[in-house]
Parts: sequence; structure tokens; C-alpha cells
Amino acid sequence: MMTRPLASLRLILLPLLALFALANAAAGVPQRYALDASASNVSAKVPFFGLASKTARFPRMQGAVTIVPGAPEQAMIDVTFDATAIEAPDSVTLERLRGEKFFWVEKYPTIRFVGRSLKLATPTRGTVTGELTARGVTRPATLNVTFNADPVAQAGKPVSFTGTTTIDRREFGMKSYQLIVGNKVDITLKARMVPK
Repeated sequence: MMTRPLASLRLILLPLLALFALANAAAGVPQRYALDASASNVSAKVPFFGLASKTARFPRMQGAVTIVPGAPEQAMIDVTFDATAIEAPDSVTLERLRGEKFFWVEKYPTIRFVGRSLKLATPTRGTVTGELTARGVTRPATLNVTFNADPVAQAGKPVSFTGTTTIDRREFGMKSYQLIVGNKVDITLKARMVPK
């Protein structure tokens, strides 16, 4: 026959053990997010005449993010930008960017970044390695990311992040106007992730 103190201890310990087991089981469960398009955008800044810069924006995008607690190297970021929605500071620049010598949006209406591994230096800062596809060309790309909060600890809650990278536009077939437009393009992705 079980004594009353032992029975009471068991009543306390069993729920705690169950909670501990559930927490451990959930630790490796992938956390899936969708991009909140209304709170996300991409900008691309390029030197102009070596004295100033011009910035184009891609306000329309869609995508998904998967983060695996305890295994960030299994993270996936898949974001597609609508190149046809590109915005520029003036109509001449916009026409050129949309044309065949740059993004050629009539033939290549989307730009895509697929990140295949997340390496965290701190709970909120790290790098995502993957590939960027623009104008039908795919090249390796590394995105430096900063989260507004630890994405693992925030499981089930919205998380925002900023990602930056620099590309050489010539690697994507954009080789025109080299005396006027710089070759290095600074890209900034600002995105809000919401749990699926």
C-alpha cells in the first residue's frame, strides 16, 4: 500500500515529467513561418556615377521559412520577389531596370533567394547560405541576418529579420552602363515571419 506522502509526490512529479518529455519532443520540431508580404520588402542600392547611389525596391514578395530548434543548419528560407513590381526613383531608371539590359522582367518576372543553412553566431545574428536567381542566372549567395528576437525561443510567435548581401550585377548578365552604374549592388531584405 502506497503511503500518502509518496502518493502526493507522485502526483506532483508525473505531470512535471510529462511536461519535460513534451518540451524535449518539441525541441526538434521544425518551426514553420510564412512571410507577411504587407510587412516585407527588398531594396537594391547601386553606386551612380561614383558620387551618389540609386535604390530600387521590390515591394511584392512571398515566401516561407523553416527553423529547426537545435539544428539551425537545417533551416530553409525560400523567398520569391515580383520583379515586375520593381520601383525606382525616376521613370528613366525604372524603364532601364525593367528592360533587357537589366532585370528583363518581361522574360524573367521573378527573383528568388533560397537559403539552405542558417549559422547562428548569437541567438539573433547569423548567416544564411544559399542561392540567388535573377535574370535566369543562379549564383551562390550569403545573407547576413539579424532577427529582432531569438527565433527558436519565439516559436509560435511572429519574428522579424533583416538580411543583407552584396552581389556583382555582371554575374547575373547585367553588364550595361558600367561607366555610369556601379557593379556592386547592396541588397537588403526586411521581412516579418508569421507562424503557419
